[in-house]
Amino acid sequence: MMCDDAGLLMHAYLDDELDAAGSAAMARHLGECAACKARYETYVIMQKALSEPSLYRRAPDALRARWTAPPARTTATPLPVRRRGPMVFAAAAGFAAAMLLSMPAWLHWLPSRGAGDEVVAEAISSHVRSLQGTHLMDVVSTDQHTVKPWFEGKLDFSPRVKDLAGEGFPLVGGRLDALEGHSVAALVYKRRLHVINLFQWPSEGGTAAQATAREHGYTVIRWSGDGMRYVAISDVNEGDLRQFVLAFQNEANPVMAR
Repeated sequence: MMCDDAGLLMHAYLDDELDAAGSAAMARHLGECAACKARYETYVIMQKALSEPSLYRRAPDALRARWTAPPARTTATPLPVRRRGPMVFAAAAGFAAAMLLSMPAWLHWLPSRGAGDEVVAEAISSHVRSLQGTHLMDVVSTDQHTVKPWFEGKLDFSPRVKDLAGEGFPLVGGRLDALEGHSVAALVYKRRLHVINLFQWPSEGGTAAQATAREHGYTVIRWSGDGMRYVAISDVNEGDLRQFVLAFQNEANPVMAR
């Protein structure tokens, strides 16, 4: 991907509007191009700052009363809309430019958020996006020996691929996705009518114990081990997802994609 292409897709990537392949391509480019990465990080910071609740204020009671009061009869000629429009747009543009130029001054507006919380938010976003249209699977198969070779040449690591049908979690396929700016392997399992996404990518740290979070009706369990990071997410109940994670961790003969 060239920088010009990345510039055209950057806002769509920021808003999670790209498909899995497009997201993975953008993630790879941002990992290789410092200029585009810096530009993207600026957009991320500005987006978060502009969405801060502290920017919004409740209208004064006197003004709210004027909104609800019957309109007063007047013969004054209203200001034409065409004269007000440019002023409004100019003010908005000026505000946006000031935000970009004075970034250090408004970084303190952003709420502190741990890295784990960011992973949870991205995992939920990717999970929901995967359920829309045909984004769920790039390779459709219940056979681990079909799913594992599909990743060959598409990733720079070897994801673990396991068949857990005997535990009640059949493998149904996989796809490429992106989390934290990394290209990741997403394995897709089922629990009755529920979809479970299992994301995995190389870990830069050691082993980390399970951490569980619940947001927007989804359960997210993340952990690290064997040089890999894992994030499992689904709308199944927490007990079922914990059972899935335990089954994946305890499978006697892990199959490694080569």
